[in-house]
Amino acid sequence: MASGDFCSPGEGMEILQQVCSKQLPPCNLSKEDLLQNPYFSKLLLSLSQHVDESGLSLTLAKEQAQAWKEVRLHKTTWLRSEILHRVIQELLVDYYVKMQDTNLTSEDRKFHETLEQRLLVTELTRLLGPSQEREIPPLLGLEKADLLELMPLSEDFVWMRARLQKEVEEQLKKKCFTLLCYYDPNSDADSETVKAAKVWKLAEVLVGEQQQCQDVKSQQKEQMVLLEKKNATYSQVLLRCLTLLQRLLQEHRLKTQSELDRINAQYLEVKCSAMILKLRMEELKILSDTYSGEKVEVHRLIRDRLEGAIHLREEDMEKSRQVLNSYEVLGEEFDRLVKEYTVLKQATENKRWALQEFNKAYR
Repeated sequence: MASGDFCSPGEGMEILQQVCSKQLPPCNLSKEDLLQNPYFSKLLLSLSQHVDESGLSLTLAKEQAQAWKEVRLHKTTWLRSEILHRVIQELLVDYYVKMQDTNLTSEDRKFHETLEQRLLVTELTRLLGPSQEREIPPLLGLEKADLLELMPLSEDFVWMRARLQKEVEEQLKKKCFTLLCYYDPNSDADSETVKAAKVWKLAEVLVGEQQQCQDVKSQQKEQMVLLEKKNATYSQVLLRCLTLLQRLLQEHRLKTQSELDRINAQYLEVKCSAMILKLRMEELKILSDTYSGEKVEVHRLIRDRLEGAIHLREEDMEKSRQVLNSYEVLGEEFDRLVKEYTVLKQATENKRWALQEFNKAYR
């Protein structure tokens, strides 16, 4: 293929998109996809010249149209015979319903009996099928000639057929009026002339409504194709949005989070210091409310005396320690000095404990 045969970016793009949406199976192809694959674009354009809107080749579409035409013709023929057969059966059913009516004339009885006899013989003859070259013996040993003997007289048949046409027309007219009243209930109050005029146009109206339904279905199909394309587009856009959100979270929020954590830590540290100061202030307030100035002065004097006593005891303990160091090599004398030192140390610790308790109470 020559490169000049490719469809250019600005030429044939609309035609190609119509081919993808109507003549070919639905596919989500964007303009970028078609431009990036020129060979595929040329293939689609070539296929559009050999297929119709349903996707069939032109030859198959022509054969299909001819086949559908023959089917419709056979269907019309069958429907006519089926309608006539059912109308005749309904006439016979109505006759049996009215058999108890004494108003039935002899002509009515003769008409319905002749019609029933002719119908039964015709149906039985059809059941027997062709008589020549038949391997299976006939049903009950009957031949068509045996059944044809049961046909009504030709004069009665001619008379019955002439009346049958009027009866069938009258029965069909009732059915048409019933169908008209079902389609348009307001027509029930109209005269027969008006009903006949409406029935004459009813077929055209029904064909028009059927065509409208088909047009709506075609539009719905096109809308479904567009909806599938939009769904695919929206999914791609949604994925891109999710990717951008993930990127924002990773690149921006995580960096900001560390700064927020640092600020929160500083805030909690300051708040903790403020709570400690508040507790100290409450403690001092309780002490100031508990002790007066005179009590505080007395406690100060007691503390000074205790501190002096502790100082003297520490000096004595230091002297005793030096003596212990000097007389460590002695025997029993050393044990006596150790006991004396222990007594002095215990007394010093008691004084120190008393001073600490006093300081706690003063604070």
